[in-house]
Amino acid sequence: MPTFKLDDREIPFEPGDTIIRAAHRVGIDIPHYCWHPGLSVAANCRMCLVEVEPPPGRPALMLDVLAWDAERGEYVPQKKPKLQPACQLTAADGMVVKSQTSEHVKRARSAVQELLLLNHPVDCPICDQAGECRLQDYWLEHQAHKKRMRDEPVHKPKAVVFGPTIVYDAERCIVCTRCVRVSAELAKDPVLSVRERGNLNEIVVAPGRQLDHKYSLMTEYVCPVGALTAVDFRFKARVWFLRSARTICVGCATGCNSFTDFDPRSQKVFRYRPRENLAVNKYWMCDDGMLDYRRIHENRVLEGRVGGEPTSRDAAITKAAELLTGADPDSVAVLLSAEHSQEDNAALLWLGREVLGASAVYATGRPEGEGDDVLRHVDKNPNQVGLFELVAPGAPGSFTDFVKAVQSGRVRTVVALGSQIPEPDAEAVLASIPVLIALSTHVGPLSTRAKVVLPASSWAEADGTFVNAKGLSQESEQAIRPQGESRPAWRLVADLARALGQAPTWKRTDDVRSTFNGSNASAAMAPSAGVSG
Repeated sequence: MPTFKLDDREIPFEPGDTIIRAAHRVGIDIPHYCWHPGLSVAANCRMCLVEVEPPPGRPALMLDVLAWDAERGEYVPQKKPKLQPACQLTAADGMVVKSQTSEHVKRARSAVQELLLLNHPVDCPICDQAGECRLQDYWLEHQAHKKRMRDEPVHKPKAVVFGPTIVYDAERCIVCTRCVRVSAELAKDPVLSVRERGNLNEIVVAPGRQLDHKYSLMTEYVCPVGALTAVDFRFKARVWFLRSARTICVGCATGCNSFTDFDPRSQKVFRYRPRENLAVNKYWMCDDGMLDYRRIHENRVLEGRVGGEPTSRDAAITKAAELLTGADPDSVAVLLSAEHSQEDNAALLWLGREVLGASAVYATGRPEGEGDDVLRHVDKNPNQVGLFELVAPGAPGSFTDFVKAVQSGRVRTVVALGSQIPEPDAEAVLASIPVLIALSTHVGPLSTRAKVVLPASSWAEADGTFVNAKGLSQESEQAIRPQGESRPAWRLVADLARALGQAPTWKRTDDVRSTFNGSNASAAMAPSAGVSG
């Protein structure tokens, strides 16, 4: 593989790579504002300027400049090499590039940083970007001196509502045009543009339009400063108090990789952020996914219920075991959920087959929704494919098949995972099931119609594995502690099995996970017969 030298380090690159992309790939950060690995090159911020040594035997291209001589009190002519933007400069084999080791580059970056801050408001204490702002980071790294301009800064519009999700502050904007390119290139909706020139320019929305496409929050996410803020996150938390878990978005079958940002003091989740995975979502997430974190705290089932009345989790488990004891295996069915992880579904499948003796296995989940050709999948469940892998070589029956089995009287006892059903019009059928036990995270058709409800933790409160539409198995980390009396559904299954006199051999997430990695869940999860709870 060809290489070039960056600050005396050999950097491999692929054909067509720019200097900054090749450096980014090996973990070297060349300072930048406008460049983004997922967008076209704009080369307008000039923060990534580097010095390139000429080929052997050729003189360097030098520029005539004026430099201030403090001792003489005047500007004097000097020469300096022509610097080039690393985001636009194509790498070549044997090229020698200076970034951190060039005094000319250091002075240029300091000047760029000072220019960008000339009219910038000093409102860091109230800016949502504070703590993760490149202007702050690069001032300390590349400028680190007080503002020299004493003139009144240029004032521009503030708190401009661009649309339902985004607010714009033109005084903070450095016009890197990342937001413009996200709208045009990712969302395919060029609703943003730049008007005016020099220190008067700003981002504007097309006349008669709003910033309302399905990837509007990505404009805020890529903003390197605090010019664009999300209505949802605005003035709600300081980022230095937040911690991040590496998670999977459960909003649809794409399975975008994400960071779940939460405050460990309050155990509250405040936002999602995209996590780079070139095989799945690259650098992006849709607005639906970005805002799906709200379901972690909204409309939750946090306590047990029997006959619609609140009760303790233990009492609900006892009642569920009582209803299941002596049930005819031929009339028992388990309803797996594409909303839940492989661990939760594998545990329920084991309970149904090995403890209850049921052979009827069906699947439920959220109804289909709107999709697109970028990231949004019509299947709004994160683990539909995973259910088929668990039940293989067979396949779970559809929810339509489940409804027919209930209406015919063949299924009279059901242990269900999840809250939603894919056919909302069929909710009334659930009320006709003599024994319906639901392990639910949210209030929904299943938890509303169930005789007994066990409170299941959300995806943010437990480690879990989800298989996306492409068949890629991905692990999601626990972010916060289980809320209320909820517990991971696989633990609720274990407790229920103990109450029925058969304890599983697995005690941790890894134990459950090992049962479905390469083998059928039911066959692998052998019970310890005769062990009581």
